Amino acid sequence: MLFLPRPKNNILSNISCTFRQQNYRFIKKMTVRDALNSALDEELARDERVFILGEEVAEYDGAYKATKGLWKKYGDKRLIDTPITEAGFCGIAIGAALAGLRPICEFMTFNFSMQAIDRVVNGAAKNCYMSGGIYSVPVVFRGPNGNAKGLAAQHSQCFASWYMSVPGLKVMSPSTCEDYRGCIKSAVRDPDPVVVLESELLYNIEFPVSDQAMDKDFTIPIGKAKIEKPGKHITLTTHGQATLYTMQAAEILAGQGIEAEVINLRSLRPLDWDTIFKSISKTHRLMTVELGWPRCGVGSEIVATVMENPVFFELDAPAVRCTGIDVPMPYAETIEYECTPKDHHIVDFAKKICSVKT
Repeated sequence: MLFLPRPKNNILSNISCTFRQQNYRFIKKMTVRDALNSALDEELARDERVFILGEEVAEYDGAYKATKGLWKKYGDKRLIDTPITEAGFCGIAIGAALAGLRPICEFMTFNFSMQAIDRVVNGAAKNCYMSGGIYSVPVVFRGPNGNAKGLAAQHSQCFASWYMSVPGLKVMSPSTCEDYRGCIKSAVRDPDPVVVLESELLYNIEFPVSDQAMDKDFTIPIGKAKIEKPGKHITLTTHGQATLYTMQAAEILAGQGIEAEVINLRSLRPLDWDTIFKSISKTHRLMTVELGWPRCGVGSEIVATVMENPVFFELDAPAVRCTGIDVPMPYAETIEYECTPKDHHIVDFAKKICSVKT
């Protein structure tokens, strides 16, 4: 199904106002880039076994400046620039983890992780199992995932469903500054390999940050989702960059009498089935939202699992997936814009599930 073009809005630069946390006192606003940078800084300071390696992470301060200032602060042994050889430095990271260190391996984009997927899947993910639990691999693979702007077909793919299908890996997909700080810290401290899927388009976005989230030991449990917006008419599950569009859509729906419950998954493997099932039991409708392709996606897994469990009988309407278009990403920005779901797409889909005419 192709979406008809709609007028663009400035949703990403104005989205933070839709995220409200009632239980915390906000002390500041910060960008996702600064949240990521501060979390990496604190983990480097906390544990001398932690180091970062990847292309341009040291002297250049990172391709997206996520590691800005860290090389000057911690030196060559903790921030290591590598050649353009993902298979090589990914293998080095896994070897270092097996030797007792805690490497953070940055991919300039997860599209480039395909050069190292044998290392990630057959090296990092399977070592603990194949060694009978003797050798854990505490390594973090992080970097931007999915589409940005004008990156075309070979640099815009979302690898969430690829990596979440692999036993032995843990996969996180943060959205807000709180997510980024908590997910990175949990990933670095975890004994298993963790894939952290970031978004290039979110790096410059500001969110309010609570004093709790700024604590040096603030972590987000791997496998725990967050209800960003309570609702009673429909459950919307989402992750990463798509969470922002989903929250905006929920605000629009609320103005039309539909209270959507938005679940920011945060963790894709393991998924927080308890939160998802409880929400469906309350709203009796489900729509999954993601920016990746429709076939074999995150939403496919969620819908299939709901079908296989008693919570299926709580549904009053078929579960629906709202995804990107099933085509390679175009280069032209005007076409690219309509290839992934935005707030108006999500609103239209949700209204149909709730039997409201669009």
